[in-house]
Amino acid sequence: GDRAAAGGAPRVLSPVVRRLARDRGVDVRVLSGSGPGGVILRRDVEAATANGAPAAPPRTPSATPPDGREPLRGVRRAIADKLARSRREIPDATTWVDVDATALVEARDALRAAAPDRPVGLLALLGRITVAALARFPELNASVERDGDDLVLIRHGSIGLGFAAQTDRGLVVPVVHDAQNLSTAQLAAELARLTDAARAGTLTPAELTGGTFTLNNYGVFGVDGSTPIINHPEAALLGVGRIVDKPWVVDGRLAVRKVTQLSLTFDHRVCDGGVAGGFLRYVADCVESPLGLLLDL
Repeated sequence: GDRAAAGGAPRVLSPVVRRLARDRGVDVRVLSGSGPGGVILRRDVEAATANGAPAAPPRTPSATPPDGREPLRGVRRAIADKLARSRREIPDATTWVDVDATALVEARDALRAAAPDRPVGLLALLGRITVAALARFPELNASVERDGDDLVLIRHGSIGLGFAAQTDRGLVVPVVHDAQNLSTAQLAAELARLTDAARAGTLTPAELTGGTFTLNNYGVFGVDGSTPIINHPEAALLGVGRIVDKPWVVDGRLAVRKVTQLSLTFDHRVCDGGVAGGFLRYVADCVESPLGLLLDL
């Protein structure tokens, strides 16, 4: 139509017509469209083929790049083996819930304003909540080990709080030892120290072992949910998605709140869905009302 003649974009609305023109070597930029508003129709392409319309410039086939081959070694191989073993040995299940994290974000901001020299982030608050939840549901602070033909359930007396940290060398899980003995500020400081060490590649073997429960903040990847693989031989992993503004019902009215999704992946040999749901619901309640934590501290 006139637009194509005037140098505008050709009006091809149908992918079928576009494909037909490509297959027949017809350049749609020089066609006149007989459809409404000058849209190019199938009959226009077929007529152009019969009339010997100018062909589209030929495509030069690009050379296929060779496949890359890279052996999994070092940290990557260790991670691969551990993940495969977890999937092979642990019958895992995942349960999840959406929560209003507005009060948690406000608590973080209030703590930072009150003590700027001892910064507390959301991960530290989630870690503090996790420790309180494990004290209430100790079944999840456990692991299953094989002893010959027997399976042995080990309930851990202390909490080794692992947290997934993405680094240039891949995923590592530093551990905060005896997390049940730390205040929120101490937990925040230890998380910051271990995160820096993970990025610098200076974590010691002791700082990478001894975990009994893992916290995984996959929200940093911009996703809402995940069904992560349990950090063998632990019994459970708490995942946290991104925090985004969403419509949420508060006291019967629609409001914009900061919403996130929590997920708990657990070893079904260690507990049933009731315990897992109770744990996750307690965590969710603490995220929605962080002041409730004071009752358990």
